[in-house]
Amino acid sequence: MKEKLNKTVLIADDDNDLLFQLKLNLENMGFDVMEAHGQKEAEGIMSENKPDLAIFDLIMENQDSGFVLAYKMKNKYPETPVIIATAVTAETGMVFGIETEADKNWIKADIYIEKNIRPDQLRREVFKLLKL
Repeated sequence: MKEKLNKTVLIADDDNDLLFQLKLNLENMGFDVMEAHGQKEAEGIMSENKPDLAIFDLIMENQDSGFVLAYKMKNKYPETPVIIATAVTAETGMVFGIETEADKNWIKADIYIEKNIRPDQLRREVFKLLKL
């Protein structure tokens, strides 16, 4: 049994397999997980709960669902780290990044990572953002 960290992560993805895998990895690291199967469900959870960290898929009901959720999360809970996880670059060739100040002004995420996240990569990024 893993040690509980008393930290909650909100994950939102419309791909049930990826959602399950992400939830399992985070729970194995000791996190409590709230899961949403899309943007609308995630917005409902955010209105009632303050997660310690959020991981949003980019494309769910809308092409920019992850950006919208990140924006709403940072407006409501500015200190909550947000990760945007997507396969959009692999699927479309479109490249996103949050390296410049201009990017950070409109993409309200702390980091952006490609999907098929390895458990060690997920752990490193989450622990870094939560300063654990």
